[in-house]
Amino acid sequence: MSRIFAVVEAGESGVTGVLAGEALRKAARAEGRAIEIELRTAQGIVNPLPEDADGDLLFVTPEGAGDIFETRPHRRLTLEAVLADPAAALAGSGQGNRLLAPPRIIAITSCPTGIAHTFMAAEGLTEGARQLGYTIRVETQGSVGAGTPLTAEEIAAADIVLIASDREVDRSRFAGKRVFASSTKPAITGGARLIERALAEAKLQGAPVTDTTPAARERASPYKHLMTGVSFMLPFVVAGGLMIALAFALGGIHANEDSAAGTLAHALFEIGAKGGFALIVPALAGYIAFSIADRPGIAPGMIGGMLAANLGAGFLGGIAAGFIAGYGVDGLNRLIRLPKNLQGVKPVLILPLLGSLLTGLLMIYAVGAPVAMALTFLTEWLRAMQGSSALLLGLILGAMMAFDMGGPVNKASYAFSVGLIASQVYTPMAATMAAGMTPPLAVALATRLFRNRFTAEEREAGAAAAVLGLAFVTEGAIPFAARDPLRIIPALMAGSATAGAISMALGVELKVPHGGLFVLPIPGAVSHVVVYAGAILAGTLVSALLVGLLKRPATKAAA
Repeated sequence: MSRIFAVVEAGESGVTGVLAGEALRKAARAEGRAIEIELRTAQGIVNPLPEDADGDLLFVTPEGAGDIFETRPHRRLTLEAVLADPAAALAGSGQGNRLLAPPRIIAITSCPTGIAHTFMAAEGLTEGARQLGYTIRVETQGSVGAGTPLTAEEIAAADIVLIASDREVDRSRFAGKRVFASSTKPAITGGARLIERALAEAKLQGAPVTDTTPAARERASPYKHLMTGVSFMLPFVVAGGLMIALAFALGGIHANEDSAAGTLAHALFEIGAKGGFALIVPALAGYIAFSIADRPGIAPGMIGGMLAANLGAGFLGGIAAGFIAGYGVDGLNRLIRLPKNLQGVKPVLILPLLGSLLTGLLMIYAVGAPVAMALTFLTEWLRAMQGSSALLLGLILGAMMAFDMGGPVNKASYAFSVGLIASQVYTPMAATMAAGMTPPLAVALATRLFRNRFTAEEREAGAAAAVLGLAFVTEGAIPFAARDPLRIIPALMAGSATAGAISMALGVELKVPHGGLFVLPIPGAVSHVVVYAGAILAGTLVSALLVGLLKRPATKAAA
C-alpha cells in the first residue's frame, strides 16, 4: 500500500493539531501503512514533507477554514472529524471528508511607480492561473489607486491572498486569511510557479499590525520600505513640478516674486512650491515609516520629515526620519504591553506620541545638522558639475537605468534623481528619464532595422515597446532582454549611458519625474527641449545599432 502524507493545518490551535496528527498516525499504524505528518501552526512548520512526496496526500484543517491551498492533495479532512473517528476519516468514510475544490485565489500587484510592473505582474499571475486551471482575481494598485478593487465578499470567500509587490501593501483587510508575499519579478517571469509556491508556503495573517501582535507582520527589506516612500512621494513631485512649470510659462521668470502677487502665475507657483514641494519630504518620510510600522508610524514619520525639510536636511533627512520613525515605533509597539481594555489607545495615542518625540528629538539634536551638511555638499557638487564630471554621472545614472529595467538598480538611480528635485536639482532627473526611455525605443527601432535578428512575434512586440518607451516605461524592453540577456542588456546599457551623459553634460533640467515624451511640450517642464530630444535619439541609435551587431539572426522558421 502507498505511503500516506498528511498536512495538518492547526493555526493557533497547536495542541489540537498535535493530537490530530497522533490520531492519524495510530489509525495508519493499525492499517499497516506508513505515514508522514507535517504540522503547521502559527509558530511555524514542524516536520515538513519532502518536495517529492509520492503517495496519498491528505490535508487537515479546522472546520470552516476553507479549501486546501496545495495543488496535489487527494482529500481534505477536518480536525474535528479526525479527532472524532480517525480510522473512518483515514478511510474516507467519516464526516468532514471530501474531495478538494480548486483553490480560490485573490491577488494584489503593485510597484513603486504603479505603472509597468504592476500590470505585467497581474498579467503573469492571470496567465499562470489559467495554465494551472484555477481562477484568480487581481487588484492592481497602480499610480491612480486600486484598479478593479477586491470586494469584501471576494476576500471572505478566498482561500489564499497572493501579494506581488515591490512596495509595502496594507494587509489589514486579510486578517485570518492565508497570505503569501513576493516581489513583482517572479509573477512576471513565472506566474504559475509563483502560484504553486504561494499555495505551499502561505501563512495565516494575524490581526492588523496596529494591535499588539507585531509578529503577525512579515519583515520587509529596507529597500522595499524606501520604495514605498518614493511611490507615495511621486504624486507630490509631479503635481508640484508641473504647477511651477505652468507658473513660469504663464508669468515668466518673475512669477515667483512678490511683484507678481495676485496673478494666476503667482498663485500656481504658490500651489506648486509651498504646497506640493513642501510636502515631498514629509510624504517620503511618513510613508517609509508607514511601510515599517503601519499607521502608527505615519505621524512620527511625517513630523520627522517636516523637521528634516525645515532643518535643510532635504530628502536625505527625510529618508533618515522615515527609518527612525518606522523602526522606533515598531520597537515601541513590541516593548509596550497594555491590558486588553487599553490596547486600542496604543496605536492612536501612545505610539504616535512617543514615536514623534523620539524622531523629533533625534532629528533636532543628532541627525538633522550632519545630514543637512551632507545634502548641502551634494547639492553644491551637483550644481557645480561641468564637463567630464557631469558626463561621468550621466553615464552612471544612464547605465543603472538599463541594467535591470525596473529592478533595484534601476529604482536606486530613479529614487536618487527624484529626491534631488526637492532640493531644486533637476539635471539628474533629466538624465535618468532620457536613459529610461532609451531601451524600449532602441529595441523597437532594432526590430525595424534588423528584421532578421528577431522572430515575427518580437517584431510585432516592437510597436508596443516603442509606445512604452515614449511614455518612460523602461520595462517595455524586458521581454527582449529576457530572451538574450548577455547581448541585449550591455547594448541597452551603452545607449542609456550615452543618453544620460549627453543630457547631464549639456545641463538639461527636468522638473517632473515621469511622463516621457508627453511632458516635453509643457512649457517650463524641460529645459533645452531640442537638445534633450537629441540625447534620447542618440542613445536610441547607439543601442539599436549594438543590438543589431551583437544579436544573432533568428532561425528562418521563427523569422
